[in-house]
Amino acid sequence: MLNKGDYVHVLDENEEGTVIKVQGDLITIETKDGFVLNYSERELLKVNREAVDEISSATSRGMIEDALQDKVGPKKRSFTKEKRSRKDEFVLEVDLHIEKLTKDYARLEKYDMLTLQLDAARGQLEFAIRNRIPRIVFIHGVGEGILKAELEYLFSRYPEVVAEDANYQKYGLGATQIYIKQNPR
Repeated sequence: MLNKGDYVHVLDENEEGTVIKVQGDLITIETKDGFVLNYSERELLKVNREAVDEISSATSRGMIEDALQDKVGPKKRSFTKEKRSRKDEFVLEVDLHIEKLTKDYARLEKYDMLTLQLDAARGQLEFAIRNRIPRIVFIHGVGEGILKAELEYLFSRYPEVVAEDANYQKYGLGATQIYIKQNPR
């Protein structure tokens, strides 16, 4: 049996409030937000107001302590980083598209274009070997695959060069990456 002034929770809803009027089975409550709502007595559950305040304050205190702990953050791990030289980070990218190599490409025959592209690749490869650059990416495009095949043949003539497809996410299918094995001097 509910009486005026009792604190109640509404079953199956997220509402709570104080009973302000009892008329048989119809109970009128005023919610925490100030709304006046009617429910039947079987839809309400009487709760001890002090217990609710204690639980909510304990929950708030716990949440505040958790938030403060989160703010402190995890302790930093100490570890030594492996030192890398600047040369390891540098990647030489060589774009072998004919329009990047010459302005007069429209007048050139296909053989001349291929020769120009291979000469540029050979020059950059030898430059990298001389200057001990460990990695080069040759961007050749997809096309018919003739330039890629010729580049593979060129790279096979250098014993210190290892060729593989370049990073697909960055370059797609139209690039070859080579590693130059460094001999200590």
